[in-house]
Amino acid sequence: MMPKADNVRPIIIKRKKVSGGDGHHGGAWKVAYADFVTAMMAFFLMLWLLGSVNEEKRQGIADYFSDTQTVRSDSAGGRDLFGGVSLSLEDSITDDIATKEEYQSETLTLETVMDTIRSLAMQDETLASAFEHLIIRMTEDGLVVELFDLEHRSLFEDGTDTPKPVLEFLIEAITSAFQTVLNPVAIDAHSRSFPSVFLENPVWPTSLDRARKVHQMMDLSGLSTSRFQRVTGHADRELADPVPTAMRNNRIELTLLRKFTMPEPLGGN
Repeated sequence: MMPKADNVRPIIIKRKKVSGGDGHHGGAWKVAYADFVTAMMAFFLMLWLLGSVNEEKRQGIADYFSDTQTVRSDSAGGRDLFGGVSLSLEDSITDDIATKEEYQSETLTLETVMDTIRSLAMQDETLASAFEHLIIRMTEDGLVVELFDLEHRSLFEDGTDTPKPVLEFLIEAITSAFQTVLNPVAIDAHSRSFPSVFLENPVWPTSLDRARKVHQMMDLSGLSTSRFQRVTGHADRELADPVPTAMRNNRIELTLLRKFTMPEPLGGN
């Protein structure tokens, strides 16, 4: 055996551990950059959404994120982020929903009255002839039954408030139909114009007298006095025919007035 030489050193191998995150070769920066981009997208999306709502809703959003425990009574969120309205309007919203349902129900009731009156005209030829003086229409104010003169066939004796038999029949039929509901009633009488050669223009007294006469006729036919809301003479101020002296402008409008009005939508711009 050969002796071990003193000048021979042992070979030592050192293995260096390389970390994957060192320098630009690592991937940690990509995660941080992705988080930054996501945050910026969320930020600009929030700005866009805030810009698309009105001031009241923006205030409601601000109140929602406020640290204070006090909630403003004039602005707050609703069931969704941008569809909310004021908390103080909660009762009003409930009332509006109920009123809308009542409005629709009342419309159906008035349409039933309309159908009842129209059905009378189809019973025989005599009734149909009388109903040529009549037009029925639904308006925002209620159900309007308009009675008017035809050429050579008037509802009153000329220049007076004395009703002809055809008007007496129509008023009795209409009153019977009106008694099926409880809505208030308005009576409006209109007159045609007269030539300026008249010393005294009769349009005002004629329309007022005829309105009062129809009121008396409906009262005698059984319509409760408490249901009359107004009895008005309009003279020749509201013409149905553009020719002021046309017989068509002599007319009586009987209106079943609505008790409910359609509420306007809340929360709109």
